[in-house]
Amino acid sequence: MSGAGKKVVDVAFKASKNIDWEGMAKLLVSDEARKEFATLRRAFDEVNTTLSTKFSQEPEPIDWEYYRKGIGSRLVDMYKEAYDSIEIPKYVDTVTPQYLPKFDALLVELKEAEEKSLKESERLEKEIVVVQELKQKISTMTADEYFEKHPELKKKFDDEIRNDYWGY
Repeated sequence: MSGAGKKVVDVAFKASKNIDWEGMAKLLVSDEARKEFATLRRAFDEVNTTLSTKFSQEPEPIDWEYYRKGIGSRLVDMYKEAYDSIEIPKYVDTVTPQYLPKFDALLVELKEAEEKSLKESERLEKEIVVVQELKQKISTMTADEYFEKHPELKKKFDDEIRNDYWGY
């Protein structure tokens, strides 16, 4: 296996072990998101499988003697010499160092967005509980009970009545 190919396979393998697919799947809310997530995971697995099978195998060595018997040693020696003289340049990764700082910055931004999202989710969960309680009590609730929970509305209505503004 070539050095670059082995490195790609190793990185992909390590990346796949560090991904918490089940943990991420638990965070998904809609069916459409689950479907897209399944598609992403399937694509990731396909790429990972391709990388591990395609780049992890050494090429089969050429049986020069077999060809010498059938074709002749002079032509085969010429091809063998040309084959042996081929030098495959070593891959030098110049792209990753350029994008690592950007990627790290995106990870920080992602963590901040995640924290903000979790706080907003907590706030919305509390609001849902309040609305559900209100929904259960609304049919028997008096205006005074409602205004106890929402004094800003009472003030607004009182101001409108005091200023003789009836919404026309």
